[in-house]
Amino acid sequence: MELTADMASSVQEVLVVIGDTVTSGQQIMILESMKMEIPIVAPLNGVVSSVNVINGQYVEAGAVLAVIEQNS
Repeated sequence: MELTADMASSVQEVLVVIGDTVTSGQQIMILESMKMEIPIVAPLNGVVSSVNVINGQYVEAGAVLAVIEQNS
C-alpha cells in the first residue's frame, strides 16, 4: 500500500527504514505544513518495502512517501 502526502509539506522526521515491520496505527513519519505536524501512520500490519523521502525534503500533495506490503 502506498502512503501519500495529503498536502504539500516538508518531511520533518522519518521513523522507519526499509525492512521494518510495522503495525496498524504505528507512526512512520512526521510531515510539517503551515507550522502543523502531520503524523503519517501505517494503515495496516506489514513490512516497509520502500521509503521515498528523507528528512527535510519538500513533497507535493500526492507524493508517494513510503510503501508497506501487507503481512500474509
